[in-house]
Amino acid sequence: MSNHDLQTCVASVPIFNHLEEEQMNEILQLVKHSDYKKNEYIYMAGNQSDTLYIVRRGQMKLFRISESGKEQVLAFINPGEFTGELALFREGYYERFAQATMDTQICSIVRKDLEEILLKYPTISLKLLTEFSNRIESSEKQQTRYATEKVDTRIALFIAESLEDENTKIFELPMSKKDLASYLGTSPETISRKLSEFEDLGYIEKISNKKIKILDLDGLLLI
Repeated sequence: MSNHDLQTCVASVPIFNHLEEEQMNEILQLVKHSDYKKNEYIYMAGNQSDTLYIVRRGQMKLFRISESGKEQVLAFINPGEFTGELALFREGYYERFAQATMDTQICSIVRKDLEEILLKYPTISLKLLTEFSNRIESSEKQQTRYATEKVDTRIALFIAESLEDENTKIFELPMSKKDLASYLGTSPETISRKLSEFEDLGYIEKISNKKIKILDLDGLLLI
């Protein structure tokens, strides 16, 4: 990964994108990059948590294994997003897994180095607090949907929220149906069946197994 790629990676993250060029260059000296193949683990439950991981390209999923051995997907980390932030404030071990869902490029900063940056530039700490607040809100919203919304609505809202803007017509599932089903609290078979129902109702048109065309977003959101 070139220095330009590293800068693009770091600058895409909300906690860093407000920094001046000199400050950004200082952080770039601390950043390391790694390439991960599809299904390769970035970290595993039980590993020491001491690193902030930023996705440059690709995607990773965060998940836990239940006592029954079932995988529960907690979140998907896409380009410009990060995970491992709790490692910045405490020593400990990961309680979840992070796995690449496709070939993925990661930029990383270890806690020791980033702690010095946080002390030097307090605005980054404020940005982190804002990000924590957003993630808590998102987690609460997801839990509420599991408890109150029917599967049709969960799938429709996921599609709508994944669109870059309302004018986007083509949507491609950025993960497998198995991972999406785990994230939405349903089964892959239900995902496939509901997408077929959406198509029969005229809300979408299936182009391929993972790609769909949005025909009526307003109607889809009324499900």
